[in-house]
Amino acid sequence: MMNNKFLGKGIVIISALSVAAIIASLIFILFEIYSGGRDYLTWEFITGYPKEGMTEGGIFPAIVGTVLLVLIMSVACVPIGTITAIYLNEYANKKSILTKIIRFGVNTLSGVPSIVFGLFGLGFFIQFVGTGMDKVFSEPGQLQWGQPNILWASMTMAFLTIPVVIVSVEESLKTVPDDLRAGGLALGATKWQTIRKIIIPNSINGILTGTILAIGRGAGEVAPILFTGAAYFLPNLPGKLTDQFMNLGYHIYVMATQSTDVEATKGIQYATAFVLLICTFSLSFIAIFVRYRFRQKIKS
Repeated sequence: MMNNKFLGKGIVIISALSVAAIIASLIFILFEIYSGGRDYLTWEFITGYPKEGMTEGGIFPAIVGTVLLVLIMSVACVPIGTITAIYLNEYANKKSILTKIIRFGVNTLSGVPSIVFGLFGLGFFIQFVGTGMDKVFSEPGQLQWGQPNILWASMTMAFLTIPVVIVSVEESLKTVPDDLRAGGLALGATKWQTIRKIIIPNSINGILTGTILAIGRGAGEVAPILFTGAAYFLPNLPGKLTDQFMNLGYHIYVMATQSTDVEATKGIQYATAFVLLICTFSLSFIAIFVRYRFRQKIKS
């Protein structure tokens, strides 16, 4: 009994130290990034448009482009990921070949390097889907859909984040007691009515958690949008889905690797990285707030 007591206290202490180390690391990283770019963190830098050379002006188009990318990606990947998770957990035969193929595909996608998704987006969405749409809807020789744009970049990012949503939602569905399913069916509800009225409301936390994880990954990824829509210098906002866009992550990548004077732009890189973190945290906090409101609604 005494050994179990000391073991429990040891686990609590180790867990507390781990949490403290994670929080301290996060604070240290944020402080370092802020310190490196605080001279550039002005209202003009956040709300202004970039100028030629990218050493003057602001990053407002990159902020808008990043937010639009994440929103379109979420609209595409969250419903598909949720439907797939519901099918796997509620309808699919666990031993069927189709179920095993789907799970193998999900596990494989979660381990594919992000640059491969970028090449996939270039080949499938732009050269196949987009070119095919231009042949049907556009005038001969005119490229509208068969070129990099914000829609194809978002769809590519959606494929990257779908496994995250599927796993998160499925784990949440598994936490719903089978008694609730049996109770719904016993009262005469169909399987879909039981899922819609009982299971989904009780697993909404997992769905929103998957959304938060997708937002966190999608906002910071650069490789999938290298070939599918991101532009380095574009001093205007995307007005339609066929427009290219600026992105904060891509902006940092280019300035750090292709600038003629990396040291001269280091402050801008730090400031842009800090803004990217704030945007990511803000989008995640919005999703967390929505999740909290759903919890309160379910409890009431």
